[in-house]
Amino acid sequence: MNKRRDDFRSDRGMRGKQNSKGGNRIPAKTKGEFRENIKEKIASPVKEVAMKEETVIREDLIEGRNAVIEALRTDRTIEQILIAKGDKEGSVNVIIGAAKEKGIVIKEVDRKKLDMLSETRAHQGVIAKVTPYKYVQLEDILKKAEDKGEKPFIIVLDEIEDPHNLGSIIRTAELSGAHGIIIPKRRNVGLTPVVYKAAAGALEHMLVAKVTNINAAIETLKDNNVWVYGAHMEGESCITADLSGAVALVIGSEGKGISKLTKEKCDKLIKIPMVGEINSLNASVAAGIIMYEVMKTRL
Repeated sequence: MNKRRDDFRSDRGMRGKQNSKGGNRIPAKTKGEFRENIKEKIASPVKEVAMKEETVIREDLIEGRNAVIEALRTDRTIEQILIAKGDKEGSVNVIIGAAKEKGIVIKEVDRKKLDMLSETRAHQGVIAKVTPYKYVQLEDILKKAEDKGEKPFIIVLDEIEDPHNLGSIIRTAELSGAHGIIIPKRRNVGLTPVVYKAAAGALEHMLVAKVTNINAAIETLKDNNVWVYGAHMEGESCITADLSGAVALVIGSEGKGISKLTKEKCDKLIKIPMVGEINSLNASVAAGIIMYEVMKTRL
């Protein structure tokens, strides 16, 4: 045991002498890099675990009876429909009948399998596997308005992260006559099964464009004579604002609202007048109120 210690001390001493002569001395910069490398090696397993734990967002599932029925009424490509064994009552029979007419494969599966696939946790015993939603170009939304002989009415969403909010906004947008919705590719929830369910079938009738840069999209709208309104507490009341004509309504994220640059890009800011003690509304509720103010000018 003592011999090992002596050997160790001797070896350490030799390394010390070599360093003092410059043979194995580590420069200050290299020492810093060495420390960073050690930190990176320690952190990398943590990053790998985090990456593995990230949820894979699927856009090829439609969950819930109403959402699946609405998908069957359109030309959406449905690969197959999974139905819980023994669940053939009420609207499930409508789904089965419509699927058979279209030659769509129907599979009866254990409810546990549906539970495993489900992202909404409320599949109601029915999940349809579909081709992922086909996003459109911004120009397609403008053309839709032109083809209908109407002034464009477009919803621009700035980093909406809650799928329930996105689904509710899509539902209200469809009901209030909007021609399409624009969402950013990054920092915004996609068209997930939760969004489909919250939209209650409205997504099958709504054009959605996914763009790289929201601010560039706003500039394109302006070039097409669309007036851009941003929902913001500093704005004019949406009740007194002139919302007629070609309108794009920008709705910000649940926590931060409209980003600074996007806010500056808007032609005008509008707000919802409130008299209560709290000073904010859920993003989808706020969007719905203003959308109906726009719709009132078109009736």
